[in-house]
Amino acid sequence: MNLLQYRNSEINGIKLHVITTEKFKTNSITLKVRGKLEEDTISYRGILPYVLQSGTQDLPTNGEIRRKLEELYGATFFVDVSKKGDSHVMSFSIDIANEKYLSNQSALLNEAIALICSIWQNPYLENGSFSSKHLETQKRSQIQRIQSINDDKLKYANQRLVEEMFKNDPYALLANGKTEAVKSITAEGLYQYYQTSLQQDLIDLYIVGDVSFEQCQALVEENFKNTSVEQKGFDTVKASSIESPQEVIEEQKLNQAKLHIGYTTDVSIQDPEYFALQVFNGLFGGYSHSKLFINVREKNSLAYYAASRFESHKSILMVMSGIANENYEKATTIIAEQLEEMRKGNFTEEEIAQTKLVIKNSLLEGMDTAYGIIETLFNDHAGGNERAIEEWIPAIEKVTKEEIIQVANKIKLHTTYFLKGQEGA
Repeated sequence: MNLLQYRNSEINGIKLHVITTEKFKTNSITLKVRGKLEEDTISYRGILPYVLQSGTQDLPTNGEIRRKLEELYGATFFVDVSKKGDSHVMSFSIDIANEKYLSNQSALLNEAIALICSIWQNPYLENGSFSSKHLETQKRSQIQRIQSINDDKLKYANQRLVEEMFKNDPYALLANGKTEAVKSITAEGLYQYYQTSLQQDLIDLYIVGDVSFEQCQALVEENFKNTSVEQKGFDTVKASSIESPQEVIEEQKLNQAKLHIGYTTDVSIQDPEYFALQVFNGLFGGYSHSKLFINVREKNSLAYYAASRFESHKSILMVMSGIANENYEKATTIIAEQLEEMRKGNFTEEEIAQTKLVIKNSLLEGMDTAYGIIETLFNDHAGGNERAIEEWIPAIEKVTKEEIIQVANKIKLHTTYFLKGQEGA
């Protein structure tokens, strides 16, 4: 099965990934900049992409950047920050029309790569530092992003679970940083950190579209100067199990309580059991036919939702459910019973086949968008792998019932977090 044509190489300290496909009439470009997840730097890294997109040497304001994008046939540009295991990732993405489909054959791909390069390497400066005005604007927005998590109780409960599971570990931190640390950032301090990032971060550039590898290679050589001379690689440390699982109960004014449970799996994206864990998760809580959905939500009507997902870099599994306060004990009991059923192998070959089909379809659906392709490849690459996507579906199909049971027996309860509604709320 040939899903796409993929080649990569290293140019000027950048790992270039080119995915050639005729599926899209646009070319999508994403620059991924990875540094180590650390408390001292996460607030700098969290705001840095937003400050960089505020202006370049040639386009000193965000308004001028937006006008430039309009001139490029309405190209779109956005930035983001995220965690990937023990890495903190800054992303810069641009989506631009493919000039092959335009009557005016202008060099749009070159323009897009030049713009994303300029935003990363040639920011707008005042007196040898970032603009204080740009920084203060972005600080206000960043603080709002950090504080908005309190308004989304599902995200809040998930973050609190992670904080309890990873006490004294940088993985507990929000990708956007901490409010007080953001408030104290200065233009000079951020620019000084930016210089360190230029020199030390791992940089990946993904280009997806009807493009040639040689063309992209030449454009990257032309636009990106070699700055990453001390690129520092590092491995993600798996989550450790604990002897006595912990229970954390908090109260807030809310209508629907949140029960989130964290487990260690001892399986990461680098391990051979990774694909068995995918199938396990699908059977356990990943889909509408899973044990959690059927037994917690459907049969017992205990939850408004009940699902599981795993973080394949940090090797943890999380169960998320929304319940009524009075159903806490019953819900935790039934969730534990479903895990025990998985450990005993109480699931059928038909259920395994159904789960594999859903995983396969989800993977193929991910290939229907350029950014789905980029995120799938980057997730694997950031885990230290260089697997072709064509290998994934056969690997899923080869998973046996015995391998699923083996994975299930590696899963250990770590933390139960319950966000309950206050009486009378």
